[in-house]
Amino acid sequence: MKNLLTVRYLLRVLVLAIHCSLFINFNVFAQLPGTVRGAVVDSLTRKPLLEASVSLLSARDSSLVTFGITDGEGKFVFSKVAEGQYRVLVTYVGYRSRARRVSITKADPSGDAGTIDLVAQSQTLTEVSVQGEKAPIAVKGDTLEFNADSFKTRPNAQVEDLLKKLPGVQVDRDGTVTAQGQAVTKVLVDGKPFFGNDPKMATRNLPADIIDKVQLFDQLSEQSSFSGVDDGDRSKTINITTKKDKRKGSFGQQTIGAGPKPDDNARYSGRISLNRFNNGRQISVLGMANNVNQQGFTAQDLGLGSNFGGAGQGQGGGAGGGGNVIRGGATGGAGNGSGQVGSNAITQSWAAGINYRDGWGKKIDVVSSYNVSNTNTLTDQKSRRENVLPSLNTAGAATAKTDSSFVRNQTNGSDNTNTNHRVNLRLDYRLDSMTTIRVIPSLSWLSSTYMNQSDSRTVNAQGLLVNSSTTNYMSAGDGFTGNNSLLLFRKFHKRGRTFSVNWNVALNNQDNSGNNLSVNKLNRPVSTTSGSGNTTGKADSTGLFTQLINQRNDQQTNSMTNSINVSYTEPLSMRQTLEFHYTLSNNHNTSNRAVNDFDEATNQYDKPNALLSNRFVNDYVTNRGGLTWQTKRLKYTYALGLDAQQASLRSDNLSRETNLSRTFSNLLPNALLTYNFGKSRTLRLTYRTRINAPSVNQLQPVPNNTNPLNIQLGNASLQPEYAHTVSLIFNRFEPSTFRNLFALLNVSRTDNKIVNSTVFTPSGAQTTMPVNTNGYYTANGSLVMGQPVKFGPQKANLSLTTNLTYNRGTSFVNNQSNQAQNWLIGQGISLSSNFVEKLDLNLAGNINLQSAKYSLQPQQNTTFLNQTITFDVYYQLPLNFTFSTDVYFNHYGGNSGSANQSFTLWNATLARQLFKQKQGEIRFQAFDMLNQNRSIVRNVTDTYTEEVQSRVLNRYFMVSFVYNLRKFGAGITPPRDPFSQPFRGQGRGGFRRND
Repeated sequence: MKNLLTVRYLLRVLVLAIHCSLFINFNVFAQLPGTVRGAVVDSLTRKPLLEASVSLLSARDSSLVTFGITDGEGKFVFSKVAEGQYRVLVTYVGYRSRARRVSITKADPSGDAGTIDLVAQSQTLTEVSVQGEKAPIAVKGDTLEFNADSFKTRPNAQVEDLLKKLPGVQVDRDGTVTAQGQAVTKVLVDGKPFFGNDPKMATRNLPADIIDKVQLFDQLSEQSSFSGVDDGDRSKTINITTKKDKRKGSFGQQTIGAGPKPDDNARYSGRISLNRFNNGRQISVLGMANNVNQQGFTAQDLGLGSNFGGAGQGQGGGAGGGGNVIRGGATGGAGNGSGQVGSNAITQSWAAGINYRDGWGKKIDVVSSYNVSNTNTLTDQKSRRENVLPSLNTAGAATAKTDSSFVRNQTNGSDNTNTNHRVNLRLDYRLDSMTTIRVIPSLSWLSSTYMNQSDSRTVNAQGLLVNSSTTNYMSAGDGFTGNNSLLLFRKFHKRGRTFSVNWNVALNNQDNSGNNLSVNKLNRPVSTTSGSGNTTGKADSTGLFTQLINQRNDQQTNSMTNSINVSYTEPLSMRQTLEFHYTLSNNHNTSNRAVNDFDEATNQYDKPNALLSNRFVNDYVTNRGGLTWQTKRLKYTYALGLDAQQASLRSDNLSRETNLSRTFSNLLPNALLTYNFGKSRTLRLTYRTRINAPSVNQLQPVPNNTNPLNIQLGNASLQPEYAHTVSLIFNRFEPSTFRNLFALLNVSRTDNKIVNSTVFTPSGAQTTMPVNTNGYYTANGSLVMGQPVKFGPQKANLSLTTNLTYNRGTSFVNNQSNQAQNWLIGQGISLSSNFVEKLDLNLAGNINLQSAKYSLQPQQNTTFLNQTITFDVYYQLPLNFTFSTDVYFNHYGGNSGSANQSFTLWNATLARQLFKQKQGEIRFQAFDMLNQNRSIVRNVTDTYTEEVQSRVLNRYFMVSFVYNLRKFGAGITPPRDPFSQPFRGQGRGGFRRND
């Protein structure tokens, strides 16, 4: 309690200091006296150069103060400039850069740069390389480009640390990158993929000091990028371009560390990163191994093993209402960019990979990667789940009264090991100047073992025991997923006329075997015709009947999707284009589930259980065709489209010798409007419709009794979902002040929404089946505002983020309709500084309010609050020592049974730089020094509220050695000196997104 009071006191002081600092800062800005003005002209013609980039830099270290562009008369003005010495840097495409010094004093607050003449660049017969300073930020169409040298980072920083400094970009503790309020799904290196489409492979494994520019944009789909007709399929993308003088050489980082045995498990961590760049050829090798929950990549396939074994033994259960679920809680994480995962578990992992990029002659470009990973995840959880349900009469039918409730306390432990292999390839073959073939295959193999043990006890509203369960489940399986896209792009001599074909094949095959041994006690016998197991016919002294399940299940699931998409564009004029497109898709799914009961006579699993076994085949074929009319003007672009789709669904139950066949016809309209108010203000409005088919597991009408108290049942009568979505995006960036604003609003309605229908027995057991319903609405929005601020010599980026989510839907509990409404309102603030005067600091805070209301069970209504504060500091000490620390505070409040739902995670590192070029480091690290790390998660659905507490990684210490390799050209290049003169590079360049 004393520690908690101390932390809260420190937090109050911290928040007060932030408010005071912001108040003082804004008042300082209001009182800044100086003005810097000037004009830019052509040196020969003396004509003004409009929209030239002008940067105001500190004369001491060339750090960026502000940025702007010239007006229609070639003039520029910077107001509210503090006293000091400055450099005015002017850059313009086709001209040599030029700088001029100005001074601002109390006696003379007017800094007149005068008329700056720019000299046009010329090129003689011999090749000439012109060195020039680059603008910190450039707006090139819909691409925002940052000059990396303008945003200083601490020595030996990774790309992730650089991204934190950029206006409008945020990096979460787990390494997820968000830009302009949207998650970044792709990070490219020099315009090409790096280790497939895993963003963290680039952001966490490449050094910041080799980066020249960071480009932020919305990447279109492959065919849209080629044809120029926007299909609405966009992904937020970051392209990082390397410096030209760093494109030939070797670089990387090697780390090895170990710590004592706090719990009889010595902590260790090792990582190796080696990169060899030779202009167009790039080879990268990565390797890591640790038992401290660290990963340098996205765990895209981890956790599939538990799906093999039926994760029904886990805590979550199904979210009722087709997604009407809110989650919140206090979950520990890692600091210092360690990239820890599994915050509700303890993970040991190793991984290795290689990425290769090259050009084979003038016609072939290839990018490929292979990586293998192994993870072992141990989970130890305790949970308390409360169900408030419509009452049941003696026959099991629901009544209008809603005073029936069950409380279940459960302990759950699992041991999951996954080994995953992934291969990615991208090959471009240019047949000629008009025709290109692109092949993009990706393959993944997964083998998994899963063991789970759980014990639970459920009591009713009177406190009487209604059921108990002890379950042991073991499974092992293999899985294969593959995807291949074969694209043909063809241009014609008539500008705007194109033809493209995309043939995509996707495979997903899983083969799993598992043993389920459980002893369940219920207050009434269960009919053996349900296939749930053997039940004794006589109650014990507690009045409960014992049910024994001892089964083996073998399941093979295969899915293959073939789709071909053809697009043809015909220019109607210089501004108008008509696109014709057609898609044929066939999704073929098979499932073979065989369940055998244990035979005590033969001591084998050789008694087939026909009620739980099933062979199932499902085919979903779609024919979709339509056209899009697009008009492009200088300030706006709009497109109108209409598609017609006919889909046929056929389900064959081979075990039951029954089949189901349905045909669906739909019109799918779409529209898009993009309006450019100016060079840095854009509005985009889209309307899209889509069809979502049910999965094979949702269609399979056989019970899955992996968890005998939570039976999962499919529904062969499901219809596809039909969704309408309207999106509004507004983006504004002011180059002169670095102020940015991003607004996003998505509103959707789904017809035939697939939701859960859950029926409870008087024993507390439940059966869940998917059904269709209407009336599902969802809306989410975000508002992101940012601007630079200054605290004395320290410059920082201030960002405010507001999030709002609302969804309303209907599910069914005990055959009664239950309408749910869920709200989430969140506010975040972050302050990220540039590395100045040996100091780097970052501060962030978030507060989220979540609420859920249900029509059938008002007792389920709940509201809770989650608050987090993160603070990290890096400082260079004398004698080549450095110190860094980060503090993560999490408070979680609401109706909860937990006694303490606040904790502080405090990590610290003391390092000593070694060698002449400081490329080596000895680090002394302490994790969770207060030993408070924990995981508390609250789940709220239409049938229960639940709190889950998990065992997590607690306090440990580690000593590490780090070596940074930098070898370019003839010698070794040390890590970037943050006080060296920036802005030295090769002119201005652009990034062609359709490369």
